[in-house]
Amino acid sequence: MNRRQTIPKELRYTIEQFNEQFPNDDACFETVAQRRYPNGMAHCEKCGTMRKHHRVTGRTAYACDRCGNHIFPLAGTIFQKTTTKLRLWFYAIYLMTSTRCGISAKQIQRETGVTYKTAWRMFRQIRSLLSEPDMQLGGSSLAPQHGVEVDEGYFGGRRKRGAGRLLRADRDQKTIVVGAVERKGRVVARVVPDATRETLHGIVKQYVLPSTIVFTDEHQSYAGLDEIPGKGYHHLRIKHEAKVYVMGQIHTQSIEGFWSLVKRGIGGVYHQVSQKYLQSYLNEYSFRYNRRDCGNLIFHDVLALAVQPLAVTPDPIDEKKIPETRVPF
Repeated sequence: MNRRQTIPKELRYTIEQFNEQFPNDDACFETVAQRRYPNGMAHCEKCGTMRKHHRVTGRTAYACDRCGNHIFPLAGTIFQKTTTKLRLWFYAIYLMTSTRCGISAKQIQRETGVTYKTAWRMFRQIRSLLSEPDMQLGGSSLAPQHGVEVDEGYFGGRRKRGAGRLLRADRDQKTIVVGAVERKGRVVARVVPDATRETLHGIVKQYVLPSTIVFTDEHQSYAGLDEIPGKGYHHLRIKHEAKVYVMGQIHTQSIEGFWSLVKRGIGGVYHQVSQKYLQSYLNEYSFRYNRRDCGNLIFHDVLALAVQPLAVTPDPIDEKKIPETRVPF
């Protein structure tokens, strides 16, 4: 075991630094207000122009220095109408981003004294920020080190027998997830209703840029990726059924490693999750994986998202019909 500090000094953000920067609710509120309205400058609806605003004593509001119209920096964010102290929200974000495998709502309940229902809702709101639907992987370079690995994973449930891909009797017991990862780069993981050719090709077309080398296993649904019009993918496959896992630059070890990270993390921290919310947990692990070189500074990335108004557009994958059963790990 390495007993030395493994995070470089410039990438550290300790609990001491957190307590110094956010000693109370007022400090947290001012951080939100300054990020949304730098120096108190905001558009006043009554004046119809940019005006200086000042804090209203005792309220989470700012008032226009000319007409007195109020603006509310927390409006539209995950903190809107919250009765939980802002500092507890910030602390929950800090804990979620400073751990490698996440933290459970029960742990937040024990540490902060809020109810489990409150802790669970806080984490659900925070995870809603971590989706990256516009992620684009790969590019025009055909060098193998810039390729994208694509693989489907099967989460939860109990199988009647065997291993590997699902048998017909097992299809209702597992949740299917498709992932794509750049080698030494970013990852995207999506819950899908099935592993058909149409679904897998659709995920690749949505998240992988044209003229990219795509590595997959021999699953028949991946066949024809290099024939998709206008994409120019170079498709290479590894034969897992023949117990061949690496052949030069051809392998899917990166995405397999990510599946292992997610399954061990969810199994160790959360034990089981609902299929309805599995996508939000995948978003959390993907967000953390994509910033694995940022140390504890991930906190500032999530905080920057938290102070912005929430997007109202739903995640397209949520519109698909997915059974709402439990997914034990």
